[in-house]
Amino acid sequence: MGWRRNRLRQSLKSTHKTIVRDLSWLSFNARVLQEARDATVPLSERLRFIGIYSNNLDEFFRVRVAALERMLKLGKSVREHLEEQPAQILKEIQYRLLMLQQQFDETYADIITCMAAQGIFIKTPEELTETQRAFARNYFDQEVRTQLVPLMLESIPGMPLLNDKSIYLACVLASSDALLRTRYALIAVPNRLLPRFVILPSGNEERHVILLEDIMRMSLPQIFAPFGYDRCQGYLIKVTRDAELDIDNDLSTNQIEAIEKSLKARKRGRANRFVYDRSIDAGLFDYLIRRLNLSGKDYLVPGGRIHNFKDFMDFPASLFRVQPGRRAAFVHPLLSQPCRIMKVLDARDVMLHFPYHSFDSLIDLVREASIDPFVQGIKITGYRLAKDSKLIHALINAVRNGKQVSVVLELRARFDEEANLAWKRILEEEGVRVFIGQPYVKVHAKLCLIRRREAGKTKMYGFISTGNFNEKTACYYSDHCLLTANRHILADAGRVFDFLMAAHPEVASLQRCKTMPVSPWNMRRYFMNLIAREIKAARKKKPASLIIKLNSLSDELLINQLYEAARAGVQVDLIIRSICGAYTQQKSFRKPMKAISIVDEYLEHARVFVFHNAGKRLVFISSADWMLRNLDHRIEVACPIFDPEIQQELEDILKLQSAGNVKARILDNEQRNAYVPRKNEEPEIRAQLAIYDYLLQKKYPDSAPLHPKKTTSKRT
Repeated sequence: MGWRRNRLRQSLKSTHKTIVRDLSWLSFNARVLQEARDATVPLSERLRFIGIYSNNLDEFFRVRVAALERMLKLGKSVREHLEEQPAQILKEIQYRLLMLQQQFDETYADIITCMAAQGIFIKTPEELTETQRAFARNYFDQEVRTQLVPLMLESIPGMPLLNDKSIYLACVLASSDALLRTRYALIAVPNRLLPRFVILPSGNEERHVILLEDIMRMSLPQIFAPFGYDRCQGYLIKVTRDAELDIDNDLSTNQIEAIEKSLKARKRGRANRFVYDRSIDAGLFDYLIRRLNLSGKDYLVPGGRIHNFKDFMDFPASLFRVQPGRRAAFVHPLLSQPCRIMKVLDARDVMLHFPYHSFDSLIDLVREASIDPFVQGIKITGYRLAKDSKLIHALINAVRNGKQVSVVLELRARFDEEANLAWKRILEEEGVRVFIGQPYVKVHAKLCLIRRREAGKTKMYGFISTGNFNEKTACYYSDHCLLTANRHILADAGRVFDFLMAAHPEVASLQRCKTMPVSPWNMRRYFMNLIAREIKAARKKKPASLIIKLNSLSDELLINQLYEAARAGVQVDLIIRSICGAYTQQKSFRKPMKAISIVDEYLEHARVFVFHNAGKRLVFISSADWMLRNLDHRIEVACPIFDPEIQQELEDILKLQSAGNVKARILDNEQRNAYVPRKNEEPEIRAQLAIYDYLLQKKYPDSAPLHPKKTTSKRT
């Protein structure tokens, strides 16, 4: 078996100049699992990483595995977006998942042991005291019973639709009455409506928890006894479905109707993974496999009594006596209230670094604009919004104050489509002009533009971010957001909005952008040209370097350009959180390519690019990863940073990340995820903590300098 796997790996490697993106993504999720395995990580955080790992894996099956399976069916009839060897990739995925599942089981068992050492126990029904049994029965009667809708499977002509975000108790019902034959039933666990973890009375220093499904297991006789069934067994199961959202791009089709139709289709998508309790009744298992139209070729995953570990992200933190010392976000010193933020921006640009800096400053700016009598309008993009967004409420307040507010809302933000449809209705009811972008591209750019007119002069203000305008995720996503009044940057932002809001958009409006590269128009070409400059300098024996920080790197054209740079002797430093398709170790490289990944308390989400440029450095932040989908099928922007102080600030942050030796892993050709080693007498550098301290201690001059002159005027 080992030689076959090695042959498969060699085959995949020989036919790809880049690492297969799906295998690289699995390597990233293995890094998440490493955090759960790390005994130095606080126990509550280890549980959270277990949940993140599980949630990531669910999405991987719903999107990527489903896509590979569809590629197999399409064969060679469609080339775009297809992998060359989907069957071989699926085999390698299956092998790696078996290894990861073993590590996951060991990790969870270790966490349970550590929890027990702290006096925290997840109890099974058999382990409950009489007091706890009474509590569980009462909880079932008061909270759970009315939420349940048992389905008698053999009485239903077609298999009921199983939601892939839910878990189910598959039940075997038997009776001592010989006239009643064994029946099968299915009950959805209502963990969206009720907490999955129910805290039990313990009466001592220990803290006890029981799972919602175990309370249901205890009460199965109460549910089915009236029908003569006195022996009931329940086994937890879950399915994962193809979740790819296919939308008709015909301009005559209403996009909203198309999305709503696709959401319904997603719920009916083919099941491509079935996770079940390995102790499940054999007859019930065969029956479910048959009714779900599954086969041995599908992912049939035997597990323990617990599935949907993503819920462990919400495990009750109150049970832990020792809480992780998460540092609080602080307001940027230049934006401390009370102050007029637009007046600050008249003098200088300000860069916010989330989650170190407070997101409240963005809300303060929009709130300020909403009540400023000279502000005429606000334009903003929305991709993933917070559930109860204060930013949206500030925009609604602006409408009520007579401002013209326009929101370009991307309805196709995967898994947030329903929430964005709801926001569309709310915004329109309040008088906000809502645009849903253009049919052939997703709007992923993070832009806001504020128009202010006073004394016959119009002044623009705005902000451009690497991450979503979402105050919830800004608490744990690491992003950068530029607040600026720079007319060159904001003029380009206005051109992007013109394109997004036009009834009949013309690409010419994007072509007129002079400062910001925009995808899908010119971003790939723009950065390939900047890399080419560094290659040219290196070949002339001049200093040449570039630093690229991304979530994902998989675009083959840009990866090949990075290969060429390394061969020419350019110093290439990569900081990639998840997918890294580059083979970073090659004999032809004159300078080794340094590539690391940081997985820690915060999700590294920023995209930053730094080019040496003959000593006149060019620095950009961007919403775009270097992936085909971002560069060819999304509206994205990369924003140049002109302020030398902010340029240095970003470089300092990147240097701290590159120097990290606690949470940084080496991205090598074999994807081994080895930690960056500490050299002799080298101090520990945990990059995220070091960045927090750096920003907290940073001093800004009392007299803010005027905007620096634009440092690049020619198109690249």
